[in-house]
Amino acid sequence: MKRSLDLVLFGATGFTGGLTAEYLAQHAPPSTRWALAGRNRVKLEAVQSRLAALNPACANLALIEAEVGDAAALRQLAQSTCVVLTTVGPYILHGEPLVAACAAAGTHYADLTGEPEFVDLMWLRYHEQARKSGAKIVHCCGFDSIPHDLGAYFTVQQLPHGVPLKVEGFVRAGGTFSAGTYHSAINAFARMRDYAKVAKQRRAQEQYPQGRKIGSTRQGVRHEKSLGTWVVPFPSVDPQVVRRSAAALDRYGPEFRYGHYVQVKRLASVAALIGGVGTLFTLAQVGPTRRWLLSKKTSGEGPGAEQRAKSWFRVRFHGEGGGQKVITEVKGGDPGYGETAKMLAESALCLAHDKLPDRAGQLTTAAAMGDALLARLQRAGISFEVVPA
Repeated sequence: MKRSLDLVLFGATGFTGGLTAEYLAQHAPPSTRWALAGRNRVKLEAVQSRLAALNPACANLALIEAEVGDAAALRQLAQSTCVVLTTVGPYILHGEPLVAACAAAGTHYADLTGEPEFVDLMWLRYHEQARKSGAKIVHCCGFDSIPHDLGAYFTVQQLPHGVPLKVEGFVRAGGTFSAGTYHSAINAFARMRDYAKVAKQRRAQEQYPQGRKIGSTRQGVRHEKSLGTWVVPFPSVDPQVVRRSAAALDRYGPEFRYGHYVQVKRLASVAALIGGVGTLFTLAQVGPTRRWLLSKKTSGEGPGAEQRAKSWFRVRFHGEGGGQKVITEVKGGDPGYGETAKMLAESALCLAHDKLPDRAGQLTTAAAMGDALLARLQRAGISFEVVPA
């Protein structure tokens, strides 16, 4: 694309947006033409000054004033750049105008959403337009769902071609969820009926590949001896993303099944986890209690560098097919903030600079970027490896 910019970071003045900006300041190639965008120029200038202390070249970054309610400004923003990456959520409330602008302009788009309703709604409204314009619309470019999507993709690559495959992912993490993730989860609980309608509409319109079967493993709470923990089915957006990658890519075989779990050390903790989620779901259904829940975490705030340095994640994958079995592992640092900012930034740089598959429309990270993004993340310190059984 012949645009004046390679990428624009929208939401640079938020906490995760600021971390993403810092990562770009330190790791984007010097030739990358990028800019900061947000609704408050004074705050943008403060971010720019902070970045200039890390990299003096950032003193010359372009600053773009735009907000989600200004369609003309977003249209101009999308037309000026090859890629837009955005940290402005909850996306079901604030995300659609930017997706619309990018789909119309043929501009690649990456975000941090983990909201299934938003993902499905954007597919219904903009997938076909983006496919025609050449835009790659790539949601879930943070901890939701890159470690799981690319982890399953990496696992499949270790297994034979052309045979039915089964993969299960087991998640462990030590860290703090971001305020944006928390707010998105509470809003998602409150909007379950809306999501059910949108998901039904997508299922009715989406065509899965002929002659191939994509589905889930039979899932339930169980003790997984190989891990020494209990595992609980984890109904996040992640397994949906993995299955959509499988549907898009023949490498996943004629039949592919995936199961997604969170690891819990003690049986008592399983009950506490299920009970806690049930309580949050119930409280989210009523306006006053939902507002009380949302007030517990403030967007734009997050843990300090010392706390983030102590955080970690690990996702173990068990794959089998064609008489072979493999165990792989994806691991990294702070999932809620540091590694999420890294994953989003590397996704944007990948979309801007790398040679990628000739696909457009709403795509998963595996389908949109695949090996190129996997290599970038490995170079950036996120481990993808085969481990002994």
